[in-house]
Amino acid sequence: MKRRFVLWIEGYFYAPAFFERFLSFLLFPVSAVYCAVVYLKYRFVKPREAGIKVVSVGNLTVGGSGKTPLVTAIARHFEEVAVVLRGYGRKSRGLRVVKNRGKLLCDVDECGDEAMVYATKLEKSIIIVSEDRWAGIHKAKALGANFVILDDGYSKHYIKKLDLLIEVPTPNTFCLPSGPFREKLWRGKKAVVLREERDFWRHTTLRNAANKMVLVTAIARPERLEKYLPKGVVSKYYFEDHHDFTKEEVAAIFEKEHPDSLLVTLKDYVKLERFGYPLSLLDLDIEISPKIIETIGKYIEGSDKRG
Repeated sequence: MKRRFVLWIEGYFYAPAFFERFLSFLLFPVSAVYCAVVYLKYRFVKPREAGIKVVSVGNLTVGGSGKTPLVTAIARHFEEVAVVLRGYGRKSRGLRVVKNRGKLLCDVDECGDEAMVYATKLEKSIIIVSEDRWAGIHKAKALGANFVILDDGYSKHYIKKLDLLIEVPTPNTFCLPSGPFREKLWRGKKAVVLREERDFWRHTTLRNAANKMVLVTAIARPERLEKYLPKGVVSKYYFEDHHDFTKEEVAAIFEKEHPDSLLVTLKDYVKLERFGYPLSLLDLDIEISPKIIETIGKYIEGSDKRG
């Protein structure tokens, strides 16, 4: 039931049919109030210096946009980087240092799937999960980071930072609950808007390919994977974002489909590998425009005063 509801919500936000558009219209007064409250929250907060340069990578809408591979790609261009994220879906609270320059300090249950993706991809970086981003930033500074990348930090207006926003095309431009927008790019708010195929490009690599594969994934808006799927995918199983897989669920899929392997993203792989079933990995990397890397570099060095 929960899975079907989540998939319906994603359709309502990003591919609305007549009923969804009608429902969106009915909810518009609520959206107007929500948007006004969020704007006032932005308007009356003054950004504070954290004592370390902060770059935020985010998007304005709910659902997936590719923040994790983009953060990873940025971090690989610089030295002594710390990534700070909330750690959504983890079975812990508070601040946790996930990885400190090659030393892994927690597991996927304690720190969350996205944090473990960063820990896997970024060998020399500092990875921290914390609901309190300010505390996470200062922990990164104490550990010797040169600068911090905030995963999904646009709404943290109290932090002085460079905001990078991934553009997510959608026909529904309303705020929640009429549409997918958590916030808007407010007047007076400086941000660099990143557009796919102009500012960054996605590249996929299939690892451990098999003849008969079943796609199993728990990412937001899983239809985004469609254009990257290789031959040999005979069936697809979509779970809600950050779903905590059980061995029984995986066993049931193997018993029904009899695949050679499960095709998964890295976000799924870090949760499924412990069950011992054969996995094929659809690995995603991002190539970033040199112009964007130059913008980030200037900000870190202090020659770009935006933020």
